[in-house]
Amino acid sequence: MVSTSDSGTPIVQGASAVADVMGEPVRIDLPRAEPIAARRRAMLELEDGTTFQGRAFGAATAVAGETVFNTGMVGYVESLTDPSYRGQLVVCTYPLIGNYGVPRDAQRDGLSTSFESDQIHASAIVVGDYSETQSHWAQGRSLSEWLVDEQVPGITGVDTRKLTQILRERGSMLGRIVIEGGVPPAWRDPNKDNLVAEVSTKAPVLYGEGKGKSRVLLIDTGAKFNIVHSLLERGVEVLRVPWDDDVPARLERGEVAGLMLSNGPGDPTMAGKAVESVRTAIAKNVPTFGICLGNQLLALAIGAKTYKLKYGHRGQNQPVIECGTTRCFVTSQNHGYAVDSHSLPRDWRPWFENLNDKTNEGIRHSYGPFRSVQFHPEACPGPVDTAFLFDEFVGMLRR
Repeated sequence: MVSTSDSGTPIVQGASAVADVMGEPVRIDLPRAEPIAARRRAMLELEDGTTFQGRAFGAATAVAGETVFNTGMVGYVESLTDPSYRGQLVVCTYPLIGNYGVPRDAQRDGLSTSFESDQIHASAIVVGDYSETQSHWAQGRSLSEWLVDEQVPGITGVDTRKLTQILRERGSMLGRIVIEGGVPPAWRDPNKDNLVAEVSTKAPVLYGEGKGKSRVLLIDTGAKFNIVHSLLERGVEVLRVPWDDDVPARLERGEVAGLMLSNGPGDPTMAGKAVESVRTAIAKNVPTFGICLGNQLLALAIGAKTYKLKYGHRGQNQPVIECGTTRCFVTSQNHGYAVDSHSLPRDWRPWFENLNDKTNEGIRHSYGPFRSVQFHPEACPGPVDTAFLFDEFVGMLRR
């Protein structure tokens, strides 16, 4: 029944009246779930001989890489498209994955706001329980369908709690996923490859042309899209260039007001060309800000050392403290290497420290406009507690 108030506003009484006001009800058919038991058997094998049985979803493809774990409850879409995961088998510690599907793509400034790059960079995803049904207002397809489209395998039914404990105790290990009836792939250590060269843009791209008062040069060593979005939102143009671009020549011509060093995968010592570019920027006193791998590249540029962590930091719940203060932040992180704070030269000091293992989370110059963080202030996924660092960097450009 539908009646009206004194003002003429419809008053809906009873479920049948909803159709009178809103039109015919919309029926939503959730995708029919394929029973887990109907999926092909699969196995995850670690380099020490440990094996985990499960069922395949996504692409039925055998693959090898480095096995790492991520402690985030959500954010699997952003994580899988983060170039920092290149060549890795990502173990999700949260037990249920896939229940909100994969969003339809949305664009802003010529870049996706749904994904952090144009493709999945992780080699595989390992979960305890893959949700065969999904529900979310922005969903475009299921996680399994997306993995099939990207030719990336997944394995479900794995005891991820036990697997994570093994990786914490013994460290990240090489691993491979074998599909029932298939041939095991050869072992592969992605850290021996120049992964930066694989994920970096192949040609310069300018974003926000004519919309900013300053222009930032972004050295793309595996940049997430939200780094670009975060800069554009603060009124600067972004010139994104390949990792091995002739940055010194651009700085000599005065093309940009500042330098941004992006995140990225693998061993930072593989990106020697980018390190040389950072040295030039420091010599020319160009304001510089690094994120994740960018923290390690800045450290190498000033003569400091980096090293591989036992099992890395991956997730959206890593606590850090600003050195010399009591200011703590929860951050999003994704890295397997770190900076040795004790190797920092004169006039450089640690900026942030991880509260879990006391490793370095950032460095800065005592008085120059050079700084970097090991975590992700742009988040995606994760908290935006440290987004103010972008404001500080943009402020340095305009001094």
